[in-house]
Amino acid sequence: MYFVGIDWADTKHDILVMSGDGRELDNFTIQHSQDGFETLETKLLKHDDNPENFCCLIETKHGLLTQYLLENNFTVYSVNPKLVDARRKASGAKTDFIDAKILANMGRSELHDLHKLEPDSEHIQELKVLTRDQDALIQESTRLTNRLISTLKEYYPVALELFSKITLPISLAFLRKYPTPKQARKASRDDIYKFLKKQNHPNPLSKANEIFTKLQRRNLEGNRAICSAKSKFLFTILDQLEPLLEHIKEYDREIEKLFKSHSDSKLFESLPGAGKRIAPRLLAEWGDDRSRYADASVVQALAGTSPVLHQSGKMRIVKRRHSCIKPFRNALHQFALQTARWVPWARDYYLRKRKEGKQHHEAARALANIWVRILYAMWLNKEPYNENKFLKAREKHAA
Repeated sequence: MYFVGIDWADTKHDILVMSGDGRELDNFTIQHSQDGFETLETKLLKHDDNPENFCCLIETKHGLLTQYLLENNFTVYSVNPKLVDARRKASGAKTDFIDAKILANMGRSELHDLHKLEPDSEHIQELKVLTRDQDALIQESTRLTNRLISTLKEYYPVALELFSKITLPISLAFLRKYPTPKQARKASRDDIYKFLKKQNHPNPLSKANEIFTKLQRRNLEGNRAICSAKSKFLFTILDQLEPLLEHIKEYDREIEKLFKSHSDSKLFESLPGAGKRIAPRLLAEWGDDRSRYADASVVQALAGTSPVLHQSGKMRIVKRRHSCIKPFRNALHQFALQTARWVPWARDYYLRKRKEGKQHHEAARALANIWVRILYAMWLNKEPYNENKFLKAREKHAA
């Protein structure tokens, strides 16, 4: 077993690695960054390739470093900073890495008295991986969709007008059947009607007339050479985009099944505007360990909704918090934007922030910060969202 003392600070962390018999094996400093965390992991695994053989001692049970260690299967114990202060004063030592050494020694001799931090439950781990992987697929589909739109604008712009959304299965199928303007223009009303009926369009007759009329107009289009070349590129895009969209739907089904089987799903389902995509992401990133967060401010910092104050002399600058869990921040940001559309008090708050001079994303982040406090109380007490209760509490607080 290896004991890793981590002297935690805002911008850097001193690390000391100790063997079970008290030998100091390594000491180094890492930056508080993704690169720094990965450096720590790499250096530790040079001693032993099994992360479970390390006991990491740190003076906080929150934060991105703690989260990183837990997610990568290291065992983490939190230590009260006052205990470390007392040991340092008693020793009188002033050497480098003294706090990290004290922490490592406490792991060797007092591990049974320390608080072991628990990683996410398997249920949450699986949900988190699924939602994050789906986000990666959605980003890729967005990239391909933008490429598709750009390609059609170059030689076949009328295709973008035929259906409400270019990525609808029926729209992609139409492009496969009629990949050039000339081929589409040659299609009769009856040809288009039969195509739509085969695709189970709810109103194939009127839609066929609409599409036929648009195709017969004098539309902009590429010449024969450009259409021939670009139609080949079109098929290349479709060959990637169509299966990707199907995989995203499969993820939707799997995520919904896993989400609904969790006891906390009703809490997140009760959130207005969360829907089938945002609610599972909020649960996955928030987790289900009620002992993890001391209060809502911890969640606000982890999710990046609370700002950071930079002060130098008389100058005070409030900036966006960059060190945070990005998927958590994104889920809350999307949720806040949805509530700004559908929830009256949230819309009023967002608009007030805009009138104060906040940019769109700043106002959304401020709204997300409010929602974290609401969510924390809901989650802690296992109570679904109750807007009347929230509004009454807000009125009472304002009074």
